[in-house]
Amino acid sequence: MVLFLLALPFAVSAEGDSGANDSSNKPHLDYQGKTPEFRNVSVHDPSIIKDGDTFYVFGTHIEAAKSTDLINWTNFTNGYSTPNNALYGNLSENLAESFKWAGEDDADSEGGYAVWAPDVFWNEDYVNEDGSTGAYMIYYSVSSTYIRSAIGYAVSKAIEGPYEYVNTIIYSGFTEEEAYDNNSEINKKWTSTHIDELIAQDTLSGPNSDWFNDNGSYNNSTFPNAIDANLFYDDDGKLWMAYGSWSGGIFLLEIDKTTGEPIYPGEDGTTDDGRLVDRYFGTKISGGFGKSGEGPYVVYNEETDYYYLYVTYGWLGADGEYNMRVFRSSNPDGPYVDAAGQSAVLPGDVDHSPYGNKLMGHFLFERKVGDPGAGIGYGYVSPGHNSVYYDDKTGEQFLVFHSRFPERGEEHEVRIHQMFMNKEGWPVVAPYRYGGETLEKVNRQNLSGDYRFINHGKDISNEIHKDVTITLDKNNNISGAVSGKWKKTGHNEAELTINGETYKGVFIRQYDPVSKRFLMTFTASSEDGRSVWGSKREMGRTDAEIVAAVKEDLSLDNLNNVVTDLTLPTEGTRNTQISWSSSQSDVVSEQGEVTRPEAGGGSIKVTLTATITKGDVTESKSFTVTVLPKDKKELTAHYSFEGDLTDSTGNFGIGTLTGNRIDNTGGSISYQEGKVGQAAVFDGNSGVLLPDNLITGTSYSVSLWLNPSRLTGHTTSFFGARDSSNWISLLPGGFPGDSNAVVWSGGSSFTDANTGIQLPTKEWTHLAFTVEDGEITVYVDGNEVLNETGFNNVFTTSNSQFSLGVNWWDTPYQGVMDELFIYKGTLSAEEVEDLANPTSD
Repeated sequence: MVLFLLALPFAVSAEGDSGANDSSNKPHLDYQGKTPEFRNVSVHDPSIIKDGDTFYVFGTHIEAAKSTDLINWTNFTNGYSTPNNALYGNLSENLAESFKWAGEDDADSEGGYAVWAPDVFWNEDYVNEDGSTGAYMIYYSVSSTYIRSAIGYAVSKAIEGPYEYVNTIIYSGFTEEEAYDNNSEINKKWTSTHIDELIAQDTLSGPNSDWFNDNGSYNNSTFPNAIDANLFYDDDGKLWMAYGSWSGGIFLLEIDKTTGEPIYPGEDGTTDDGRLVDRYFGTKISGGFGKSGEGPYVVYNEETDYYYLYVTYGWLGADGEYNMRVFRSSNPDGPYVDAAGQSAVLPGDVDHSPYGNKLMGHFLFERKVGDPGAGIGYGYVSPGHNSVYYDDKTGEQFLVFHSRFPERGEEHEVRIHQMFMNKEGWPVVAPYRYGGETLEKVNRQNLSGDYRFINHGKDISNEIHKDVTITLDKNNNISGAVSGKWKKTGHNEAELTINGETYKGVFIRQYDPVSKRFLMTFTASSEDGRSVWGSKREMGRTDAEIVAAVKEDLSLDNLNNVVTDLTLPTEGTRNTQISWSSSQSDVVSEQGEVTRPEAGGGSIKVTLTATITKGDVTESKSFTVTVLPKDKKELTAHYSFEGDLTDSTGNFGIGTLTGNRIDNTGGSISYQEGKVGQAAVFDGNSGVLLPDNLITGTSYSVSLWLNPSRLTGHTTSFFGARDSSNWISLLPGGFPGDSNAVVWSGGSSFTDANTGIQLPTKEWTHLAFTVEDGEITVYVDGNEVLNETGFNNVFTTSNSQFSLGVNWWDTPYQGVMDELFIYKGTLSAEEVEDLANPTSD
């Protein structure tokens, strides 16, 4: 599905002993193999294909990348650039027939494109226009709303394109009678699709009345959103397309191999097991009843003789619940069931978290103080929308997906993890990304020891499952955070019994990018589809060595300019305890709570002492921190737009024009009569880059007048960012589907201050917000409409940049803007009211 941010490719390397022997099976050897050097790319919803010696992933927003080893990736596309689009040439012209329904400058895609989630494969049977056979086929999605979408396909003789449009084959979101979405001129009546043509051709007898709710709207609780196509061959060589997203479920259609066209059922019915068969959409194979589920991917495994259906539950954002599930069937069209025998097609409006083997969700192998490496550890947030590469010659299989990451906002990258079949014929996923490892014989004596242990559970939530410590002892007992039994069967198979539940999988050595070492891991799945992982810890450290490591690693950030509460670690590696004392607890408490001196006062120095304890060993370490006084309220910048972009206070320089993104050149701003004097006119393709560091610290106020010509989701009017993951954005049109004005912020998590008020267009509205150490107050036309805590403190460094009307990602602001005031410190309600009722000079 759609995404918000793209990360630039970058290389990651690690040190290691590449000359170590990795073939020995002697006990207690800690061999270190060749260190993988990763090069990462951002491709959302990646679909994998191998062509010759090269792997390709194709994804949403016309992004794609290639690799020869699944480790080093390189992008080769140029996104939505047109007319010289890498995959489609003249994008607007080539896909014009699909865009008549959705995806180009329309509704949620207003001002741009929405081309999503393609699947590419080689079809040796496809008959080209010139009569030759064989083509690479790309099945793509275009979308304008959460239900109005379409799937089309295009062909090429070369895998990297360009692809030539052929047809649009599935539409969704149509209505019984004439209707229109916001910011759209497209008539949604079903006759605006190709369904009337299929009826004229006697492919369909007519529209299905069940497609519509009683009010004539699209019945999306039963029928699909037409995106996320996946093409696969069955064991008999037939070609199928699985597709669909969210509420109505996942559907399946057989595809004519020579034409690429669906073989529509033509009549309604049910399968032998009671699943829906629709004359147009095909056979339902998963989901329904308004529940999440998208990104279907079906793979036939010759060794098990099963078809495996992978789907992703939850919302895709960093604040979402994305998690990957798997079902299997003896037949390509189902029924697909999980390990507990439950159908992928839901029985009703139920909690669907118990359905499907959960392969992976939010997790973190947390690096605590004293652990090897740096950073917070190794983990993912909202991993999903996967494809699978299965090598029918070697039996190797790889899970290919995108993921976001803890404390990195909406930044996302492709990840590849190796998968293995357990004894019950269910896939289990390796804990760490693929680094060239192979499944080999392991020695039982190398398996006992302490492990970081993660249970992914069955939840659909944004809770990050963090590791706990368990021990696999030499007598096959499991102790620590969980208890039970373990054993190795065969050369590398793992079997763990925990709280009476048996998990089966494999032991495999993998590369840990945090410690930068190869170590033993296990992955296993239970009878009810819960996945557990283990990552072995370093052996043989004494309590004294552990305490010394914690003491050396323990640090506090920004000791000289403390303005917000401090995070004081209370636990180090291996359950080491850390307690704190303060020389002035009324200024900095033992829990790290900071009480700043009042404005006009001096800074205060406080000594914080950490006491580190494990067993009978204790050490201490002290830190001196300087707590700054509260900011004195003062006007720092005023842009009045009197024919130019000058700051009238003289504190900052002149704003500069940008194109349709914060980092583009060009653009044009004009001026007209405003609320006070003149005002700046934004044309929907331009913005203003303001001087850096307009706001520093955690106490500030912003006030401005807006007169929008149109309201579009995610469009910013005032934007400030420390980096692409930490920012604030005043959205006059709110989010897609919720057009209330919002002050939105990205950081370790998303926070949004939603006013609950939809701004009028072509009228002036005064907006102001104040932030004081994470407490935000928002005013509309001088009236306080919201006050809440927990807002992200973004401007805690001196490297922030600011803009008007544009950011790095979204549709620019179109309308008029006037009287931008920025203050250090927070305005009172009376002062905001005065700004909302200006008096002309």
